[in-house]
Amino acid sequence: MRSGWWTGRSAWTPRSCALISTPRTPRASQGALPNYKNLADEPVDHGIGRSRGGLSTKVHSLVDGNGRPLTVLVGPGHSGDSPMLPGLLEGLSVPRPGRGRPRTRPDALLADKAYCSKAHRTMLTGRGIKVVIPQRADQIRNRQRLGCKGGRPPGLDEQAYKGRNVVERSFCAAKQWRGLATRYDKHAINYRAAFVLFSALTWLELIGDTP
Repeated sequence: MRSGWWTGRSAWTPRSCALISTPRTPRASQGALPNYKNLADEPVDHGIGRSRGGLSTKVHSLVDGNGRPLTVLVGPGHSGDSPMLPGLLEGLSVPRPGRGRPRTRPDALLADKAYCSKAHRTMLTGRGIKVVIPQRADQIRNRQRLGCKGGRPPGLDEQAYKGRNVVERSFCAAKQWRGLATRYDKHAINYRAAFVLFSALTWLELIGDTP
């Protein structure tokens, strides 16, 4: 008869001749668990947060006038969009057709009301970038409440702002990839790599169509 232990069923499980120690893995060292109750327990390299819909992640992208992605960042779903703007601009680097250093400053920046802040306007204006961002309703009320002390309202090029939809169309095209529409990657770097691949193929497709 072979040596073994009783499993509680009508069967015997052979035991290995070598001694095997299988201690229980601590919860903290298991890496990506399916559901973190506390956001502080979520590893920072996962880029996952908790919003109203549950666990989620958010992609932040800076695109050109044709909707081609230039920089891509991934963050937790509960984080805001506005704090990511400096990081997006910091990663901007567009090679010039001829000689010279890559361009790091666009002619204009089009964004929605979520990016409207005095700090952003000061940063963009200081770098010589035209600001095309509408004011939020609460900012307009606060300025009007202060009267002449509220200063003049910032200008908005409404004609140029009509081109802001290119970033929305870029995200719609990215969501045609199932792996981007629904994130299955544990680490944010892997998920971002897929978005970078999508961006590269977008550039190659548009360049191929250029006569």
